[in-house]
Amino acid sequence: MLHCLSLVFFTLAVQAQKNTDFSGKVQTIDSTLETLYSVISGEKGEARNWELFNYLFKDGAQLIPSRKNEEGVIDVTYMSPKNYVETAGTWLVENGFFEKEIHRVENTFGNITQVFSTYESYRSQKDKQPFARGINSIQLLYDGSRWWVVNIYWMQESDEHPIPAKYLPSK
Repeated sequence: MLHCLSLVFFTLAVQAQKNTDFSGKVQTIDSTLETLYSVISGEKGEARNWELFNYLFKDGAQLIPSRKNEEGVIDVTYMSPKNYVETAGTWLVENGFFEKEIHRVENTFGNITQVFSTYESYRSQKDKQPFARGINSIQLLYDGSRWWVVNIYWMQESDEHPIPAKYLPSK
């Protein structure tokens, strides 16, 4: 009996390790950004994989939305990945949210890459029109074995600041 229980616990532990091996999701810039967008996206009521979300980020990484505050002043908010989950996680699940990359401009020097990733935001995958668009400025680091998200700094499109044509898909 004890042997059987040990075997069950060993099997569960091995299965848990398999489920948390996310290394294949950060081998390229493409796979890292695809994972970033997919992990925050989901239908209303659909849980997000916050373990995978946190796996993407280097220690000390920041998520930095910029916006115009109530006084009309342009400002930023600094959040760790943990703060982002605490602040936005419930809202994403309760409302449904899909963020899709529609264009990318990438610059790399050595082990660092800066990506201007133009996005569209939807409440459901079935939606035809986005409720918002903007640009994520994503800084990445390649440490020799994987890509890390160092920062995501973003701005939502507005009437005052439409997305420039060079950051939109060619027609």
